[in-house]
Amino acid sequence: KFNLNTMYTYAQYLGYSEMKINNLNKNVLDEKGKMLFDYSKLNLVRSFRIQKTYKLKPEIVDLFNKIDEKQIWLVITEDWCGDSAQNLPYIYKYVENLNNIDFRIVLRDDNLNFVDNYFNHTGARSIPRILGFNSLGNELFRWGPRPKVANNLVKQLKSEGKEKTLINEKLHLWYGRNKGRELENELAAILNSLIRNN
Repeated sequence: KFNLNTMYTYAQYLGYSEMKINNLNKNVLDEKGKMLFDYSKLNLVRSFRIQKTYKLKPEIVDLFNKIDEKQIWLVITEDWCGDSAQNLPYIYKYVENLNNIDFRIVLRDDNLNFVDNYFNHTGARSIPRILGFNSLGNELFRWGPRPKVANNLVKQLKSEGKEKTLINEKLHLWYGRNKGRELENELAAILNSLIRNN
């Protein structure tokens, strides 16, 4: 059992975000709040687009089907997080019909006492972070906050002194062109590791 406030299914998480966007009066928000509101709105569009257009890769479906023990894949995130919107829909498409993987989402800022156990002690709480656990609650893997190639791109742009707006622009351009391929490679590596260690 995890000591958490609320755990969402993926559908509940999207519903929570949609309800928040529809019911929130943007005009009462401060500048940061307005920015996060706009990110959340854009991320819903991104998430639904990927869900609608992405075709599952048979070789990765086969790997998922080889997992024969119950697992929880717990995602730490927030709905304004662009990396989440660019990655979670792909993963969810694979696990949505699997009985052995319980895919759950928790909001980082509502569960800091729990989630701080799963971040590097650098002061950063970069999301999303995906944690895999077996049925006994033992940790199997961690992934996040983005594919390594995308992470290296962000590091390179930061080292060049680029502004955050430009970094985000180039990052999401990379996501749009990559169409989940790097994520698929990293998913395959995780799944192969889980199968070998089973």
